[in-house]
Amino acid sequence: MTLGERLVATWYAPKKTALAWTLWPLSQIFRALVALRRALYQISLLRAQTVRIPVVVVGNLTVGGAGKTPLALALAQTLAERGCRAGIISRGYGGTNVAPRAVATGDDPRIVGDEALLYANAGLPIWIGRDRAAAAQALVAANPHIDVVIADDGLQHYRLARVLEIVVIDAARELGNGLLLPAGPLREPPARLNEADAIVRVVARDDAHPARTGHATRMWLETLPWRSVAQPDRVPAFDEWSSGGVHAVAGIAHPDRFFALVRKLGIDAQCHPFADHHFFSHADVAFSGARAILMTEKDAVKCVAFADDRFWYLPVRARLDPALVELVLEKIHGYQAA
Repeated sequence: MTLGERLVATWYAPKKTALAWTLWPLSQIFRALVALRRALYQISLLRAQTVRIPVVVVGNLTVGGAGKTPLALALAQTLAERGCRAGIISRGYGGTNVAPRAVATGDDPRIVGDEALLYANAGLPIWIGRDRAAAAQALVAANPHIDVVIADDGLQHYRLARVLEIVVIDAARELGNGLLLPAGPLREPPARLNEADAIVRVVARDDAHPARTGHATRMWLETLPWRSVAQPDRVPAFDEWSSGGVHAVAGIAHPDRFFALVRKLGIDAQCHPFADHHFFSHADVAFSGARAILMTEKDAVKCVAFADDRFWYLPVRARLDPALVELVLEKIHGYQAA
């Protein structure tokens, strides 16, 4: 087990482990630094930058994936159905890009990151950059028709002013052991949730978690039909998959979630987990006798260059609480009226 794997296991262990307590003093230093940085913004020694249209931030308290990108994508698409045009900004995590730049379908995921391409492939205007405030300014300047900026993973990027914060939590993991980095998975203390406008828990479709409690709600991921990575119009031959030789790969934050979904769909696959944002090579998926190689859409954008007719991805769409959409629209319309 690598050090990173040991840390994740420690963060989400049922009880605080010896390693967590060993790292606890460092987490207190981190907590102090987080509090100091936040205070500097609150007393305006550090200043947040605004753009001419409202900014909605979708983020989380924990490191790693929690469902931010599916939520931000679904929110942008739902807003469009209501006549509100959204543009996206993101760090472009996993890519080498630093300065603000637009992302288009066909861009190299090694430069722009995998998640940014999901937005571009969906037809949404998307800019990336380490400085989210600069990326937002560039996005708005290049797309003067948009009504709102949605920031994917910008909760702790206080340099970017926002009108609404949505915090996403993986209901299966919640906040782990509740400790800050490096003893736990938290970027900020749990009390930060009290300041968010909405808390969205990602649950299974049949989860019994209450649909809405105060400013907390939930979403679930609906699976769409399998799609070929190499030939988008090709239909899968499920009878061939049932005879063996099926492999599933996942380079996401929680690979087991995808593997469990594959099993839930009745597919018996050999599972191969990879690190989050892993850039696949042909050698990674050179499985002997493979009839089908299954993956997430996020991983598929990194396999387009070498995919053949055995490569398939499973699209998902986040199903949101309508009340969340109404809250976002209310904030947008309130900003415009002001």
